[in-house]
Amino acid sequence: MAKAETKAVDIRHYDVIRGPHITEKSTQLSEFNAVVFKVAGDASKPEIKAAVEALFDRKVVNVNTLVTKGKSKRWKGKAYQRSDEKKAIVTLAPGQDPIDVTSGI
Repeated sequence: MAKAETKAVDIRHYDVIRGPHITEKSTQLSEFNAVVFKVAGDASKPEIKAAVEALFDRKVVNVNTLVTKGKSKRWKGKAYQRSDEKKAIVTLAPGQDPIDVTSGI
């Protein structure tokens, strides 16, 4: 069986994947072969899939995205708005090695 071709890494891939989203819930998802990333707000599911496959050399089965709206907060009496955040839950193919988000790319 021939080894799959590695996809070329593009500069845009680094702009799409902003970083890992590390929480208790995202750590529990690793048991189901899934990883959670913070992604660019304008990134589409095919772009996220291509970026993960190119940067981490893993086969992606599914990508789910969600946008967390920024909260209205107050600090020293002044109101401000937190930024919106887009996250992607990336499910890897069965048999793939898990992505170690604690190490750099």
